[in-house]
Amino acid sequence: MSVRIVLVGYGRMGKAIDALSADHGCEVVERLDIHNNRHGEGIDSPSLPVADVAIEFSLADSVASNIEKLAARGIDVVVGTTGWEAQEEEVRRATAAAGIGVVHAANFSLGVNLFQAVVERSAALFARHDDFGSWIHEGHHAAKRDAPSGTALALRNAMQKMGYARDIDVSSTRAGRMPGMHTVGYDGPFDTITLTHTARDRATFARGALEAARWVRGRRGWFSMRDVLGID
Repeated sequence: MSVRIVLVGYGRMGKAIDALSADHGCEVVERLDIHNNRHGEGIDSPSLPVADVAIEFSLADSVASNIEKLAARGIDVVVGTTGWEAQEEEVRRATAAAGIGVVHAANFSLGVNLFQAVVERSAALFARHDDFGSWIHEGHHAAKRDAPSGTALALRNAMQKMGYARDIDVSSTRAGRMPGMHTVGYDGPFDTITLTHTARDRATFARGALEAARWVRGRRGWFSMRDVLGID
C-alpha cells in the first residue's frame, strides 16, 4: 500500500520529491505552497485529502505553525526546512501531545548521514591530539538562505559531543547552483586530513525524505535520520 504524502512547500525539493515518489512506494495526494497555504489555510482546509505523512520543505517562518497544524490532524511529518530550531521545543510538545511521529533532519541525504557518523569517529580520535586544529566548510547554491547550513552546524555539534573541545572554524560559500558540499578538515604541524561529502544531484535528498516518510508512518515520537538508518 502506498504512503499518501502531502508536500508542504513545492520548490526545488518539493518537485524533486514529487518526481521520485512513485518509485519509492509513495503517492503525492496534495501539493501546498505559498499560493494555497500562505497562512496554513491549505493544511486547515476540510478538502485536504487523507494523508499519512507530510513532507515539509517550506520557509523557516512557517515551519512551526505548519507542523502544529499537521499534528492537530494526526499527520506524521518529515521536516527538512532549517533555520527554525529556536522553536523546536514548543513544536516537540505539540507533536508529543498529538501522538504523531516526526523525522527532523538538516540533511536527508543517506550519504551525508553516514558521513556524519564517520566525522564523529574522526572527532573522537583527533580530540586526543591538541596540535590538530579543525574546520568545516560548506558550499550551496546562491538561493540558499541560511549560512552556515544546518548540516554544517549539525556536524560541528556532533564533533563537540564526541569530545572535540577546541574551536571549530565554520565557513560558507553561496554560488551558482551548487547542490551541496561539506568538508571537515584537521590540520596539524606536518599534515592535513580532509573528509568531504559532495552531493551530485538533489535526488539524494529527495530519496532520503521519501525513505523517512515510509519509515515514520504510524510511529510516535521525535526522530532523526540516524533512527531511520539504524545508526547507533
